[in-house]
Amino acid sequence: MDHFPAWHPHPDQLPSLGPDPCIDPTAIVQNCTTGAWTEIGAFTTVVDSSLDDYSYIAPFHSYIMYTAIGKFTSIASHVRINPTNHPMDRVTQHHCTYRRRQYGFAETDDPSVFKWRKAQAVTIGHDVWIGHGAIVLPGVTVGNGAVIGAGAVVTKDVAPYEVVVGSPAHAIRMRFDDRIASALQEIGWWHWDHAVLRERFADLQDPAGFISKYGLTKNSS
Repeated sequence: MDHFPAWHPHPDQLPSLGPDPCIDPTAIVQNCTTGAWTEIGAFTTVVDSSLDDYSYIAPFHSYIMYTAIGKFTSIASHVRINPTNHPMDRVTQHHCTYRRRQYGFAETDDPSVFKWRKAQAVTIGHDVWIGHGAIVLPGVTVGNGAVIGAGAVVTKDVAPYEVVVGSPAHAIRMRFDDRIASALQEIGWWHWDHAVLRERFADLQDPAGFISKYGLTKNSS
């Protein structure tokens, strides 16, 4: 199966990224916006969503719908974001009641269900890491810097820099203490342009030194 991409390509085989998004030919991307330095991996599906600068979706088989994804967010394979709900208040939950044309029940579908689904959009912040096989349910907001563990089922909002695991997902710790987390959000480094990021790239290794150098409150006092 020479056509099937390697699970973890050799670093020398990784695609070069740039201002134009890198979308694998096998990916399905419909009605989406994609930012600079973004990557959508093989055999993934993204519908009615946005992927901001530097974020990526790894291969394979992630399905993302009605979701706004921030910058520098890392999404592993087999992730499902916003698996759409069925209307449980009808006699039947089957989608024949709103995908009526497909079953020959009507000449038009029921737009109210699709409007209801879009109203339950998911928001993923900046610098979020979503692990392999995680599921984020409709209407959830994931804060900046958060981590969603592999296989987690996220049913409620995740706070910035919170690490959640399990089903249903629950917090196990914070990535940083309140001082560092608040300072990083205040700095908002994910909005720096590429030239500034290159200039300050080495500083990303040391959170304490980073906020000491770039903290807005300190620098403005």
